[in-house]
Amino acid sequence: QVQLVESGGGLVQAGGSLRLSCAASGRTFSSSAMGWFRQAPGKEREFVAAIRWTGGITSYADSVKGRFTISRDNAKNTVYLQMKSLKPEDTGVYYCAAGSTVLVTTSGWNYWGPGTQVTVSS
Repeated sequence: QVQLVESGGGLVQAGGSLRLSCAASGRTFSSSAMGWFRQAPGKEREFVAAIRWTGGITSYADSVKGRFTISRDNAKNTVYLQMKSLKPEDTGVYYCAAGSTVLVTTSGWNYWGPGTQVTVSS
C-alpha cells in the first residue's frame, strides 16, 4: 500500500501562485510515477501533470503548460505542483496519484490522496 497526503491548497486571487505538496509513504518503491489531477464542481476529474520518479520525465495538460511545474524530491518521497498565473478555471479539488506509469486518464493509477481544495477568485 501507498499512502498519499496532499497539502498546500487554499484561496488565491487570479494571477497568484500556490505550491501543492504530495507526501508519499508506505511501499513507495512500487510506484514509478506520480500525477496530479483536479476536479471542478460538476465536472469529471482531469489530468493536470505527472512525473516519473526516475529521470524526472514530465507531462502536462495543455491547459496548464507554461504555468504549472511538477517536481519531485526523491529523498523526501514528495511531489510538488508549483502553480503560477492562476485562473478562476483552475479552481477545484486537486488530487495526487501514484502508479506504475504516466497516464493522462484517471484509470490505471493505483493510489489516490484525499485531495486539497484550490480556489481562485476573479
